[in-house]
Amino acid sequence: MAEAERIIGTPDVDDEAAAPAEQPRGRRRVWVLFAVAAVAYVLDLSSKMIVVARLEHQEPIRVIGDLLKFEAVRNPGAAFGFGGAFTIIFTIIAAAVVVVIARLARKLYSLPWAIALGLLLGGALGNLTDRIFRAPGVFQGAVVDFIAPAHFAVFNLADSAIVCGGFLIVILSFRGLDPDGTVHKD
Repeated sequence: MAEAERIIGTPDVDDEAAAPAEQPRGRRRVWVLFAVAAVAYVLDLSSKMIVVARLEHQEPIRVIGDLLKFEAVRNPGAAFGFGGAFTIIFTIIAAAVVVVIARLARKLYSLPWAIALGLLLGGALGNLTDRIFRAPGVFQGAVVDFIAPAHFAVFNLADSAIVCGGFLIVILSFRGLDPDGTVHKD
């Protein structure tokens, strides 16, 4: 009878007890997360340093006619300049994102999740650095934005990393891939 139950998919109680819980596969991918975050952070920070040194208080640079230009803008708020009075809130949110990702890193076995979280971490650190160290003051700083597509918000490389990381996280979640490398079927 036990053989028939196994064939039709009704497990014995003993088979259930013997089946190990699904374990993460492979090696931890923490180094990938931090490498991606470091690259995103360094690219963002260096681009902002160049923009502040060479583009601030200058005419915008047209990259593709009227479709794309580089223009130095200080943004104390969130996307599209919303929430300029809530800079401290955005600073706290960015710091919380950094802490959550650092805590999640110890359970990270998935390479795609490591890349996605690395992009998110690097971008959050880039904008957090601006909010902490730029004028008008500590934890009230305005983020340096400079990529200005026509009819869209001005943004920076940190914003791009955050959006790309978030987009990857959505895709990975829809595909059922968990950060620990397991696949769930809901």
